[in-house]
Amino acid sequence: MKMTLAYPFTAIVGQEEMLLALKLSAIDPSIGGVLIMGDRGTGKSTAVRALAKVLPPIKATIGCKFNLNCELDNPLDICKVCNITSEGLLKVKYGKKKVAKFKPVPVIDLPLGATEDRIVGCLDMQRALTEGVKELDPGLLASANRGYLYVDEVNLLEDHLVDLLIDVSASGVNIIEREGLSISHPAKFVIVGSGNPEEGDLRPQLLDRFGFSVEIKTPTNLEKRVEVIKRRQEFDSEPIKFLAKWESSEQDLAKQIRLAKNRITKINLPDSVFEKISELCIDLKTDGLRGELTLSKAARALAAYKRSRIVKLNHVREIATLCLRHRLRRDPLDETSSDARVKRSIQKILGDV
Repeated sequence: MKMTLAYPFTAIVGQEEMLLALKLSAIDPSIGGVLIMGDRGTGKSTAVRALAKVLPPIKATIGCKFNLNCELDNPLDICKVCNITSEGLLKVKYGKKKVAKFKPVPVIDLPLGATEDRIVGCLDMQRALTEGVKELDPGLLASANRGYLYVDEVNLLEDHLVDLLIDVSASGVNIIEREGLSISHPAKFVIVGSGNPEEGDLRPQLLDRFGFSVEIKTPTNLEKRVEVIKRRQEFDSEPIKFLAKWESSEQDLAKQIRLAKNRITKINLPDSVFEKISELCIDLKTDGLRGELTLSKAARALAAYKRSRIVKLNHVREIATLCLRHRLRRDPLDETSSDARVKRSIQKILGDV
């Protein structure tokens, strides 16, 4: 079987907003999913797969028939198929001891025509009826546990499926209920949705559930366009040589992300900065409190990434548009774009740099 090589994350030209959002989602997955809307052929799926290759491998169970990537060191992240004995040994209910190995961070593609059972999973009804065993027939969410679920053309997916995906992503648990039977398993993943806005938009209620909203366009700068094509052709013709060329920068990025994940809980978010975050959301009239929660988490992750011990207003400025542009109400009397409205409020509340 031929192994597929991923394009290096650090070799991607431009698209700084998208790259930053993906890196911050890796540092703190609880920020929420990433919505990437823009032209076709701008490297959306390439960036997601490239990031997964940069991230450190996860320690997960082997021999799990459900392929859930459970974390053995954390009992709260183990599905109910497993249990902890009094001796502290992790066993499946059939008595086999489980062991762990390191494996790459999973990136699971969700096909546009996938059914709800294929996504969520279902119960093996034959075994349930004949043997009384509640056994899971796992779906895509099981495979995406502790990784990424990539949904291309998310704006063409049925609304109830998008809502379901975001709910599971936020809760970290997938519950399957069929015919009076119920089973659950961990499903901690970052959902990355992409699409072309010309083919339709997501409802505001769904947009608000994503942590970041990225808008990307085909580069118009001649030098950038030429560099993109040159690098891609070099990768396609000599992938091993190209990967070796970027190996050092990939390792540096992996180290940055790993250190940021370790230090994020120690980052201080001063009350004065948090008040400015709330003032910004009030000025933009965002609904609910998701704006403040997302922006404060993202600013903390950015501070950790930049090796700062404290969240500063500059961190909020840099990340505010990504966190808030998709949370604004449509104002028929204001024809300015969401980006312009956010930047106007940033200047008003946070002042100039």
